[in-house]
Amino acid sequence: MLALPPDFTERLQAHQAVEPTEVPARRAAVAAVLSLTQDSPEVLLMRRSQHPKDPWSGHISFPGGGHEAQDNDLFATALRETREELGLDLSVHGELLTRLAPVPAVGRGQVLPMDITAFVFRLVGMPELQLGDEAEEAFWLPLLPVVRGELDCTHAWKNGQVTRQLPAWEYEGHVIWGLTYRMLGELLSVARALPA
Repeated sequence: MLALPPDFTERLQAHQAVEPTEVPARRAAVAAVLSLTQDSPEVLLMRRSQHPKDPWSGHISFPGGGHEAQDNDLFATALRETREELGLDLSVHGELLTRLAPVPAVGRGQVLPMDITAFVFRLVGMPELQLGDEAEEAFWLPLLPVVRGELDCTHAWKNGQVTRQLPAWEYEGHVIWGLTYRMLGELLSVARALPA
């Protein structure tokens, strides 16, 4: 039976992200928050609120968003956005494990002039979440069923007259696909819980 490797956390901590050769004008950051206290490790996800200007409106995502002038760096962006969206202060309730390589942003089928960097944290304590305006709900996705392939499904994505079947995971009515699927897959690949 597939399981997370016993040195899952150590593999994440040892990871060195590849720096991009070109940095786009717009950048964003997200926080992949892991709860490692249970028998089945979990990752924190949210459903984004419906907003016509948000290319990821209504999608399942990590907490995060665009880099702003007040942010010293992308790490600060991930902290600020997680605090604003979920009321979770990772400077108090998080331990940074690693940073993943940035991925090009894709929204509504278009590659955007922006990249997204995921910072991976271990949750410290059991803080209560307080949803902000940008989050409709938050939930914990168990990682063992993901690794075992038990949540594998496809998501029918429509772009005009064209429908594509994209790889996804489904958990309790939530479909994780697109950028979040890709970044979580990369996280598990780094820890060698999923093949690269």
